[in-house]
Amino acid sequence: MSQRIRVLIVDDSATVRRTLTDILSSDPQIEVMGAAADPYAAVRRIAEEAPDVITLDVEMPRMDGITFLRKLMSQHPIPVVMCSSLVEDGSETLMQALEAGAADVILKPRIDTRQSLLDAQVRICDTVKAAARARVRPRPRVAVAAPAAGRPRTPEPKLSADVMMPAPGKGAMARTTERIICIGASTGGTEALREVLEALPADSPGIVVVQHMPESFTAAFARRLDSLCEVTVREARDGDTVLRGQVLIAPGNRHMLLQRSGARYLVAVKDGPLVSRHRPSVDVLFRSSAHCAGANAVGVIMTGMGDDGATGMREMQEAGAFTLAQDEESCVVFGMPKEAIARGGVGKVVGLSSIAREILRHDRP
Repeated sequence: MSQRIRVLIVDDSATVRRTLTDILSSDPQIEVMGAAADPYAAVRRIAEEAPDVITLDVEMPRMDGITFLRKLMSQHPIPVVMCSSLVEDGSETLMQALEAGAADVILKPRIDTRQSLLDAQVRICDTVKAAARARVRPRPRVAVAAPAAGRPRTPEPKLSADVMMPAPGKGAMARTTERIICIGASTGGTEALREVLEALPADSPGIVVVQHMPESFTAAFARRLDSLCEVTVREARDGDTVLRGQVLIAPGNRHMLLQRSGARYLVAVKDGPLVSRHRPSVDVLFRSSAHCAGANAVGVIMTGMGDDGATGMREMQEAGAFTLAQDEESCVVFGMPKEAIARGGVGKVVGLSSIAREILRHDRP
């Protein structure tokens, strides 16, 4: 976008409104056009000037955020990023928000340490910029500490997967009969993943997923998918074995790596810096697959903004894996697949409805 992204902040907390304003205003590509304490004030502001993106609190007086979101999506669709406190009980509500049409979810910024504030700045600004590029379609009707003085500093340089593990060598695992499916997604990925996983039978190959989501929400996301799919879906734990008929989703705010122990694959869940501006990072998962699975893996990169996964997908392909990207037409944001294609790491580009079929087609040699 040549012009700055105009953002309307809707939150009943004055402290949160100030903190978000400082964070978003620190990015030269973003302009905070206003703030509202409740949905009714937001409607009046939108009538004057429509924003490019709205950040929306979940719990507010007079009208809750989910109700407002549903009304907005049915009458005047605008990209919305839901802003929530780090509360496990609220994670199911956030799943409802994604189903109702929210582009993404962010956590209200923690400012207890400088690194927490910097991480929040990176994530919130990147999420808002991704939402501004999202394809929004009409839908059927249907307490934070005081901010530190001054604005957050400029984020530290973007790190690659090198900070978690070295680039793969030439000794990748030879092809066997067992397949491991590695999937990476971001903005728009929650609903896209649901469509893919719902189409898979109970005996599908083992799947590991990095979906960019805040911590505490990935467990609720996994439970929701598990209730809808024939495959078993759950949040990954350190040391979990990758099994047929099971999907392991990386916990929010933790990296997930694929490892091999004898004849079985397992996952390692680790702390670490942001990689490609994300934690968990698709690049970390894909590189680990290139290291230990080689030609036994299938890599799938789906809707999302940025370039996370593009380098790792090329490394997977160079190690002998079959690599697949979601096409532009079916993506909410055609950023991650586009970058992976541009770097030469994608073997095939297909629509969302064809991804499950391609996974099953490459299950056996």
